[in-house]
Formats: sequence, structure tokens, C-alpha cells
Amino acid sequence: MGTLRTMFSVILFGVIAVLMAIDVTIEIRSGVPLGLESFELVIFLLALGGIAIHWWRLTEARAEVKRWTEDARRWNQEAQDILQGLGVAIDRQFDRWGLSPAEREIALLQLKGLRHKEIAELRKTSERTVRQQALSVYRKSGLNGRNDLAAFFLEDLLLPAGTSSDVRASGS
Repeated sequence: MGTLRTMFSVILFGVIAVLMAIDVTIEIRSGVPLGLESFELVIFLLALGGIAIHWWRLTEARAEVKRWTEDARRWNQEAQDILQGLGVAIDRQFDRWGLSPAEREIALLQLKGLRHKEIAELRKTSERTVRQQALSVYRKSGLNGRNDLAAFFLEDLLLPAGTSSDVRASGS
């Protein structure tokens, strides 16, 4: 909205400047003394100043939008890199636990927040099968359930900068 208003102001001041320039030129050619045109010349100069100020504001606004866009792109790329790294780390941990492909899928869907019933519908299996595979994931991982599974992977992501999981585990 501010950029649109600034653009409108630049155009308005431009129109005023052009009209004043035409008026002053016509009147000077008609023989009107320059002293009588001084008020209109001041208006003309003020209009030019308004154009310059608003053009500068518009340029600054565009530069700021460009910076924000670049920051957003950079953040998005960093987030993608982190998510990809997290996915690799999760996959490695599943390898360490020796999870089967079905157990991996169950664990990933649980990490995404799906309930057993939703996982069963998605995988076109019974809820009982999903429950059994989830129990197998917990047994192989040494975790006590869905909450522990999520906490296992998310705990280090939620630590304040500069802290390690060792510090948190010791209760400090």
C-alpha cells in the first residue's frame, strides 16, 4: 500500500511540475515579467523536490523488498538443508535400530503426528497391524512409546543455541 501511495505521489508531483512548467513558459513568452512568475516557479521547484523525495522512498522500498526476498530465500534454503539433514539422521538412526521398511514407515508417520487409525487407513492395513509394528519400533529402539519417539528426534532441535544434549540430560 505504501509503495502504491508513493508511486501515486511521484506521478502527482510530476503532473504538477509539468503543468507549472508549461504555465511559466507560456506566460514568460507572453511577456509576463519573471518576478510575477516567482510563486509559480516556487511551486514548480517544490513539485520537483516532491518527485525526488518520493522517488527516493520508492527506490528504498524496492531495495528493502529485495533484501527481504533474498533473506526469505536464504532462510528457505537453510531450512531445506536442515530438514534434509534431519531426514538423513532419522534414516541412519532407523538403520541402527534395525527397523524393517514397514516399521520405518510407521515410525515416520508417527513422527508426522498421525494416529494408528490414520496410518492404517493410509497404508491400507488393519489398525492392529499398525499397533504391532509400532510396538516393534518401540522395542527395537528401547523407547516407551510415540512421545518418546518424537522426543528422541526433536530434543536436540529444541535446545537453545550453545547447549548440548549432555548439558540438558544432566539437568543443568
